[in-house]
Amino acid sequence: MIKIDLITGFLGSGKTTFIKEYAKYLVESGEKIAIIENDYGAVNVDMVLLQDLLGENCNLEMVVGGDGAEAHRRRFRTKLISMGMSGYTRVIVEPSGIYDADEFFDVLCDEPLDRWYETGSVIGIVDAQSVQSLEGDEKYLFMSEIAWAGKLFLSKVSDLTDISEIAGFINATMEEYGCSARFDPDNDLIAKPVAELTAGDFESIQGAGYRKSSYVKLGIEDKRFSPLFYFDTRMPQERLIEISKGLFADDKAGRVIRIKGLVETEDGSQVEINATQKEVMTKPVVGSRNVLIIIGQDLDKEYINDILRDYCSTVSL
Repeated sequence: MIKIDLITGFLGSGKTTFIKEYAKYLVESGEKIAIIENDYGAVNVDMVLLQDLLGENCNLEMVVGGDGAEAHRRRFRTKLISMGMSGYTRVIVEPSGIYDADEFFDVLCDEPLDRWYETGSVIGIVDAQSVQSLEGDEKYLFMSEIAWAGKLFLSKVSDLTDISEIAGFINATMEEYGCSARFDPDNDLIAKPVAELTAGDFESIQGAGYRKSSYVKLGIEDKRFSPLFYFDTRMPQERLIEISKGLFADDKAGRVIRIKGLVETEDGSQVEINATQKEVMTKPVVGSRNVLIIIGQDLDKEYINDILRDYCSTVSL
């Protein structure tokens, strides 16, 4: 049977960065893998950023979301069926930062998938810098996404990161929402820069499995966490950073949670932006089509469209 891993985590936690290193380890270990990118819309920036992994033993697939849970579940199931006879030994699923993990397990119980695939590991990626600032709907979604995790990987750690304090916050969050999961900081958490993960760490991650958890679902509407897309984006890098910081601080825009994408700068080069409330990061990159994606809660589309109208060919509809 084909092992299938789920890498979960709230918006901006660092799932794609982790997957790049995990996938390299699996390929070097002799696995033939596929990565399924499962995100909003027809343009998936994370898939572009994983292109350098493509090779004889690594393939990239995509499942488009954004038009309802049932439609997405059908697409996910169809994708797994089409991949079932491709000779993969392991599949990695990277969902959006707003995802109901029950879909993953429910689909794997469907025939014929239950005879072709078995759950490998569920790994929760936790942003050590921002997790303790989550509240309300965001905090609930964070809880629901890591509830099944066999292990947690703390991303964006520093010398100031207090692992015990973060573990305490995570377990208090589990308790707050009536979730049965609890995480031991010594056995269930890995906290180090992703570039420093060792073969031993990845072996532990690969064999982490998952936990069976229960909690009461609150029925939060995914549509409140909406994506806005801006195509053929072009602006000076300094202006990109300025606009991004401004949107995070501007109550008129709504609750902006994540800004990511590929943008052409004034000299014709391309930069990747990966921004959260805590930090705005840009770096040179060679990708494909320029697209900027803004994800947040109760966003004012018209207001944000007016800000970006002069820097793209198409504003979000």
